[in-house]
Amino acid sequence: MTGNEYLMKNYAPMAVCFEKGDGAVLWDTNGKQYLDALCGIAVTSLGHNHPAVTHAIASQASQLLHTSNLYSIGRQQQLAELLCDKAGMDKVFFANSGAEANEAAIKLARLFGHNNQIDNPQIIVMEQSFHGRTLATLSATGNRKVQAGFEPLVQGFIRAPYNDIGALENIAKNNSNIAAILLEPVQGEGGVHIPDPDYLQQIREICDKNNWLMMLDEIQTGIGRTGKWFAYQHSPIKPDVLTSAKALGNGVPIGACLARGKAAELFHPGNHGSTFGGNPLVCAAAIAVIESIENDQLLARCSALSELITTQLRAQLENQPGVKDIRAAGLLIGIELAGDCTELVAKALEKGLLINVTASNVIRLLPPFVMTDEQAAQLVSETSSLIKTFLSQKQAA
Repeated sequence: MTGNEYLMKNYAPMAVCFEKGDGAVLWDTNGKQYLDALCGIAVTSLGHNHPAVTHAIASQASQLLHTSNLYSIGRQQQLAELLCDKAGMDKVFFANSGAEANEAAIKLARLFGHNNQIDNPQIIVMEQSFHGRTLATLSATGNRKVQAGFEPLVQGFIRAPYNDIGALENIAKNNSNIAAILLEPVQGEGGVHIPDPDYLQQIREICDKNNWLMMLDEIQTGIGRTGKWFAYQHSPIKPDVLTSAKALGNGVPIGACLARGKAAELFHPGNHGSTFGGNPLVCAAAIAVIESIENDQLLARCSALSELITTQLRAQLENQPGVKDIRAAGLLIGIELAGDCTELVAKALEKGLLINVTASNVIRLLPPFVMTDEQAAQLVSETSSLIKTFLSQKQAA
């Protein structure tokens, strides 16, 4: 493939280039067909070439792409109202990515701390977390691999083990500089870690007791991935700050930092901004995404597909030696194996299946909400077959 010599070597792309897609299916430049169970890493939840999103983008592109936030943007105001309604929040700042949305959340936490006379405001973040690749968000991330070589890191982050309330209570007793907690309600990049059912509620109580902001990174879990608009809605709480991106634009780059109550009033003109954030094009796409999920009842479809896929996966793999666990939060599905299984990504690609491996030993499936029952059965069959063959070969070796 020509042209790669002009690209910085940030990635090690596989030798396939996709040319078109429809629903849960992709075709490469050679005409080979693939079942997409990755969604561009939890982005294309409505599948490829979704008619409503395609129409919204084409229609808006024919009228107006960009004016900047120096002026009012009607589509942005419409999207803000829709998002706040679905999320139960008060206000939103639009950015271009999940990392930028998390940067906005970090800045909100620091403003909040300074407003409460904390000279050195700190944010509690979790081990095994992932919040982005900008300097502040990689500093907040609980993964040394993404931090290595970029020191000195941004200061002001206190790390705690995930799903451990006792550790948070201990920090509260010993550190008076905490301004906020930032965490994912389900850790995706960390290995599809799902906390105890009352974990978020207990964090909410700790934040209320200590006057901390509760900030949830729902870049991957938001916009329906877990069967609710946002994963926190499976519990009886609301965060103070909520970030979203990925599936919000179904492939068009957009991020959002939402806030409510005291957190919604922190930013003032000059505190933060974005040249492209929330322009007419991306907002038109995001509006179409939200309306399509609602009109087509895709939250319910997400939950039904999750039940179908995980039930069949467990039937195929539960007693398979080498399979440690199968975890799911809606259509965020993790199959944990006993050892490194990163080679399965390439093996699956050869079979015409797109999957992902995270934390080196967790197969992560992120299928679109529009996947058919027949495609779901194909996904289960091919994934299970790959795992069984892989584990059998490992055992024989």
